[in-house]
Amino acid sequence: MRAVRRGTKIITVLLAMAMALSMAGMGCASKGQTGALTGAGVGALIGQAIGRNTAGTLIGAGIGTGLGYIIGNEMDKDDVKKREKAGAPPRTGLLGGTKWKAIQVTPPPTPPHTSYTISFGKDGWLNSREVFTDGTVQTDREHYRVEGDLLIMNKPGYLVNARYKLTDNTLTITHDKVKAVFALVN
Repeated sequence: MRAVRRGTKIITVLLAMAMALSMAGMGCASKGQTGALTGAGVGALIGQAIGRNTAGTLIGAGIGTGLGYIIGNEMDKDDVKKREKAGAPPRTGLLGGTKWKAIQVTPPPTPPHTSYTISFGKDGWLNSREVFTDGTVQTDREHYRVEGDLLIMNKPGYLVNARYKLTDNTLTITHDKVKAVFALVN
């Protein structure tokens, strides 16, 4: 019976390692994502070594994922600062210099808005303007960069990694459970 448990533990560790390595091989758009994947694999190994059970492996993977993401995310921020200091142009992709108007947001925002536009500057700044049904206007300005199909938006206090898809004159941005579809403004 003891040999069976030991064999199961070894298989669990090998599966965790294989999963982490295969995911890392897929390539990630940011160091934060790569860090999360690497942290999950290393954390699973450490958790298994310490706890010698599946619970330890899972706890280690969870902690490793969080720590790996935090470290990788800080590395991403540091890369941006180095690029800016060196005078390198921001990574704006095809979005730089475009303006978009929301045509559908799911789920609908609360309070509802009558107009929502976003403008991607070639300088790496994203400006947004929302007009609500009560007539109030809210504007926002944040840094952005494009890494593959990932739109990374940040300003002090938060960082958002959203997926985007550009098709003809339509831009679709998804993050968590929110999906926004925009039409190109000429």
